[in-house]
Amino acid sequence: MTTNSWLRRLGGRPLELELLITASLLLVAGLGAIILGTGDGVRWMDLAIAGAFVGLFVSLSIALALRGWGEDPILLPLAAFLAGIGMIMTRRLEPDLAARYGDLYGSIALKQVIWVFAGAAVLGAVSFVPWPLRWLRHYRYSWLLLGLVLVALTVFFGVERNGARLWLDLGPFQLQPVEVLKILLVIYLATYLDERRDLIGRASYRVGMFQLPPLPYLLPLGAMWGLTIGLIIVQKDLGAALLFFVIFLAMIYLITGHAWYVGAGLAAFAVGAAALYPVFGHIRVRVDAWSDPWADPTGGGFQMVQALYALASGGWAGVGLGQGDPTSVPESHTDFMFTSIGEELGLIGALGVLLCYALFALRGCQIALRAQSGFQQLLAAGLTTAIVAQALIITAGTTNLIPLTGITLPFISYGGSSTLVNFAMVGILLRISALHKPPQLQ
Repeated sequence: MTTNSWLRRLGGRPLELELLITASLLLVAGLGAIILGTGDGVRWMDLAIAGAFVGLFVSLSIALALRGWGEDPILLPLAAFLAGIGMIMTRRLEPDLAARYGDLYGSIALKQVIWVFAGAAVLGAVSFVPWPLRWLRHYRYSWLLLGLVLVALTVFFGVERNGARLWLDLGPFQLQPVEVLKILLVIYLATYLDERRDLIGRASYRVGMFQLPPLPYLLPLGAMWGLTIGLIIVQKDLGAALLFFVIFLAMIYLITGHAWYVGAGLAAFAVGAAALYPVFGHIRVRVDAWSDPWADPTGGGFQMVQALYALASGGWAGVGLGQGDPTSVPESHTDFMFTSIGEELGLIGALGVLLCYALFALRGCQIALRAQSGFQQLLAAGLTTAIVAQALIITAGTTNLIPLTGITLPFISYGGSSTLVNFAMVGILLRISALHKPPQLQ
């Protein structure tokens, strides 16, 4: 390939590069606002992290341009921008968390930086290592079995926090297997539904005014789904159960086109959740805090009351980075990161974050529509739903629209497993969106 060809390729993704530069400038501006707002001095570590962030994501963009496969130019800047917001907010929360929780949380900002950089490395590996996408399809049972085994191990050997047993202690870090299961379950569902697309989408039975697909083709899927949900219920992590159920319903709707499947599924989930209400004490606490947080404002409702006060104090434009008191809300760096954004950046900043997820949903749907096979179409739709639905569920929980579920805000909230898996999903979406990839890698 000639030098002119390389130069043409290098300039082939100007929109992506411009958006990444914009995201980088916003990161630097946010860091400066925090330093001015809190009165902290400029730290060499902050400058090094900002420089590494810009260099890493711009390098990924240049590598994509030089390869010339024609991947979607919006996804990478969106992921970088949201991850940058998360780094800014954890940097903002770091001093207060250090004072409140000791040295363990004092390095939380640095830990999140490490996870973001590691996530970008995972994205690069998924995007550039020459592995065929059909591997995901051929080994679907192995992937799903791996995820279920990890979740089962967590049930027996996991670390319990806040009434839920979700983490495996691996020494230097803790793994949250449910995050890994999220992507593996999407792969399994995409394969199963694509192979039985015509049968599942064709109505064979009539029950009253409703037409049902052939039951023998739904029973194995229902059994595997029930096993997955059962493990999660044993872990007492109904937030993940709700997320998985939404992914399942979205992919079923894509196959069948019947909206009533979605309505019936959500109704069934509501009935199941109501049945579990008297069984799990931590679920009762969250439902009671959602229905009337002011009934116990210093006990079970304290977290939600503080969150609502924080959002109210933010107003339209926010109190400014470094000017609020976001750590007055317990777990502000994980479950309630959206509340921290609403307090310091206001309704405008919070809506801006939601618009980023809306744009991610739009680009993901466009990738699914342009996919080169039915499997890739379902895979792209499932991965997009996994990220966007998770964002909507936790946002609704922290604003008291639904009971709090305890999942993370994708790319923004502190969490290693979540960050790595989300970047891996973006990498797969980039692979699916490529217009000119070699046939052997499709």
